[in-house]
Amino acid sequence: MTTQEALWLNRIIAAEDLQVLFQPIVDASQQAIHGYEALIRGPKTSPLHSPLRLFDVALQAGLLVELDLLCRRLAIHRFAELELPGLLFLNVMPLTIVERDFEEGITLGFIRESGLPPERVVIELTEHVPIHDYDLMRQAVDHYRDMGFQVALDDLGAGHSSLRHWSELRPDFVKLDRHFISGIDQEPAKREFLRSILDVARSLDCQLIAEGVETAAEHLCLWELDRGLALLQGFYFARPSSEPPIKLHTLLPATTQFASPAGRTSRSIFRTLEAVAPDYSVLMLAERFRHCPQLRCVAVVENGKPIAVVRRNAFLTLFTNPYSHSLYAKRRVMDVADHKPLIAEVDTPLEVLSQQLTDSRDIEQEDFVIVDGSGDYLGMGSIVDLLREITAIQVRQARHANPLTGLPGNILINEMLTQYLSEQRGFAAAYVDLDNFKAFNDAYGYARGDHVIISLSRLLQAQVDSAGGFIGHIGGDDFMMLLPLSHWENVCQQILRSFEIIAPGFYEESDRAQGGIMIENRQGETNFFPFVSVSIAVKPVGDIGTCRALDIAAQLSELKHQAKKIPGNSMFVERRGCCVSTA
Repeated sequence: MTTQEALWLNRIIAAEDLQVLFQPIVDASQQAIHGYEALIRGPKTSPLHSPLRLFDVALQAGLLVELDLLCRRLAIHRFAELELPGLLFLNVMPLTIVERDFEEGITLGFIRESGLPPERVVIELTEHVPIHDYDLMRQAVDHYRDMGFQVALDDLGAGHSSLRHWSELRPDFVKLDRHFISGIDQEPAKREFLRSILDVARSLDCQLIAEGVETAAEHLCLWELDRGLALLQGFYFARPSSEPPIKLHTLLPATTQFASPAGRTSRSIFRTLEAVAPDYSVLMLAERFRHCPQLRCVAVVENGKPIAVVRRNAFLTLFTNPYSHSLYAKRRVMDVADHKPLIAEVDTPLEVLSQQLTDSRDIEQEDFVIVDGSGDYLGMGSIVDLLREITAIQVRQARHANPLTGLPGNILINEMLTQYLSEQRGFAAAYVDLDNFKAFNDAYGYARGDHVIISLSRLLQAQVDSAGGFIGHIGGDDFMMLLPLSHWENVCQQILRSFEIIAPGFYEESDRAQGGIMIENRQGETNFFPFVSVSIAVKPVGDIGTCRALDIAAQLSELKHQAKKIPGNSMFVERRGCCVSTA
């Protein structure tokens, strides 16, 4: 610490000359901003602009507590002034909460002054010095929780014994150090580590936040981890700002071309590779192949359009005899190129691209050209990358499928619903539920009950597929259908008619004869339950507007209760046709 730095520090604290920035923490599962971390910067013209240097100098000068409390107060008041949504993650030094704030309730006073409820504030423990007295720290953390605050641990995997902090303090949130996120899409070891940490977090009922997400590839990789990593923070979404966004501008996977695992396109596998012109020298291309052993195929492009490709293996066989150099010294690449390359548009679904490759028997299929919608060259794709992506899709679909029916489960349902909304086209969302199913299950056992659910799932799937819709299994005897506006009513009526016909077949002959089953309850009273039937609640969504997937799911849940009030196989339709966001 220099004399100049000490003078600057005293001046900053006296004048409260600090800038408060906020960086969003996004919730990928909810497609929304979950909260903001408050960050502090010193004056731009001072040697203490960097927060690391600012707090290091404060520690050396014995002013760490004063600086920390000042930062806390400014952040709370600025957060309230901007009326930002969600939670406020407030960086706090462990030293300060066991010294003054623990006894005096200073932070709670700041909160009351600002008008914020304590439940919206997360005390984020940031390490600059190690924790020596865990008993005292646990008392302080419990004290904060009693006042309504939540607690987060910053930078797991860095600093002083952060794993012990986790086990000792049992925080509500743990923020994973950016080291483990950087390049995670390219490092399997980091992915395995994060899966293990996710398991620990779930067992401790703790939410994990990934810091330092900077690329689309990192983001997508985190999204596709087992059951997903929902809370994310980093430059990919937004940089720290004095006036941060209150809505997401960077699309999450569920609103991009990756919305559905089965909806990925060639965009996810193309690689930008420099093309060559038709008159490019054969010898120059030979040198390029020799210097780039990993280069397998090069596109030949004229006026922006791909017209051929040169494949490494076929090309290098031209130089297997001592006269090759003389033979090809003056030749152009078009003289030796493959004039029948497979060309795929960047928005071609991977399933369609795979079929095109399978059907193309007259070309080498290892590499192919990818173009934009105007046919201009973008890059190359490889069959290895295609197979890897399709395998990942299948694994993820299997992981998130309902184990009984094999239909997409809740995560995939939510993604598909969000995709329908993002495409700005009308559709009908329908919730399907069985009536009198519990009585059937009690009387006949879970195996016969599972048979009913599987039979219903097959009926739904057949009808939905014929209309070009989507069917998912929420769980138990609940299903979700997404149907075109022009077909939903016919599909639902056919389901009701068909199930009414097949339902009696689930019962024994004596129960079929009386139209249902008699069940004795715990009080010894006997009640009659008719055949299982289907209730369908339908929400036509004609005006997308600012509608969200969560809004539709909530409204369908309410509509389902109306449908179940109608005896027998029935349908209840919300006729207003417009979803209004509650955001």
